[in-house]
Amino acid sequence: MSDENGTNGTRSAAEGSATPAGPRPEPLRFFGTSWVDHGRGYAVRRAGVAVGALLTAAVACLVLFIAYEGLRIAAVSGFVTVLMGVMFALCSAMAFRHTWTGFSRRPDPDRQASLRGLLSIGFVGSLLAYFLRCFTEAPGEGLLRAEYERARDLYARRTTRRSGNPARKKRRGRA
Repeated sequence: MSDENGTNGTRSAAEGSATPAGPRPEPLRFFGTSWVDHGRGYAVRRAGVAVGALLTAAVACLVLFIAYEGLRIAAVSGFVTVLMGVMFALCSAMAFRHTWTGFSRRPDPDRQASLRGLLSIGFVGSLLAYFLRCFTEAPGEGLLRAEYERARDLYARRTTRRSGNPARKKRRGRA
């Protein structure tokens, strides 16, 4: 949740109430906060992200194919060519899995830093994960929606008032 100013979205009466009090949704890459109510061109953005990810993955595969052909023209041993193909396939599969699970839970920052090189090599897998996720929701929307709903529930529970006088409450076990 966005907590830049430390007030967690609350405003005083002097400031006005242009934005609702309470937690604010975290913006999502390419979508801003349009994922909350699926407004402001959400469907078009989702389609754009899907097409963009697929086109970028296709161009990346073309570049990898050119690199593979360069190795073939250079007449390196078959072992090196197979090793390169297996490396890109494994790194792409691992990047796909890491990106896909990152849509449903926050990744560990230390693990993310240690996998940075592997994710860079397997960027095609990450692009394909973005493409496939756009068919169901904006990539990462489920995680942010769950966090936002949880924060709104906590805020509602903190701000609701109790009814009744607690001094007149009957105590159990006392006579």
